[in-house]
Amino acid sequence: MTDLDIRDAVPADILALHALIESAYRGEASRAGWTTEADLLDGQRTDPEELADIIAAEDQGLLVGWRGGAAIACVKYQRLTEGVGYFGMLSVGPALQSAGIGRRMVEAAEERLAARHGANRIRIHVFPQRDSLIAWYQRLGYALTGETAPFPYGDERFGLPRRDDLHFVILEKPLG
Repeated sequence: MTDLDIRDAVPADILALHALIESAYRGEASRAGWTTEADLLDGQRTDPEELADIIAAEDQGLLVGWRGGAAIACVKYQRLTEGVGYFGMLSVGPALQSAGIGRRMVEAAEERLAARHGANRIRIHVFPQRDSLIAWYQRLGYALTGETAPFPYGDERFGLPRRDDLHFVILEKPLG
């Protein structure tokens, strides 16, 4: 996977990022990959305004994986507290999933959080219904903490729930 150029997103990337993220998480196109949330949520995964806010913020950003001039992967990274980072919105184009690109993006987010924000551990949120995704993160060294976080019901910016039992389990990995 040497032909993947990973860099921080800039405002000019927002439309490409938005299309990539939506294709990875929502709608029929997302079913071509294994990371779809189409059975859990309808509506949007994000919007251009949220992506602009992430890019402009001091405590977070988006890494984009480019190949041949196309955005094929991205991941949001964020400083939570002193020594603790978070990543989410990991997206790989559905037709390119299972090729090691997601792993490269996770590693890049971990490196960025450690270097830029002094993170020595990383936390992530995953729907408990996503057994295969949780297992994948566990293979990358993340462990379930026993903690949960609520799903933001009523905020359509995060999608339209197809069920009433959504929440997140929290996984964590020490760095270094």
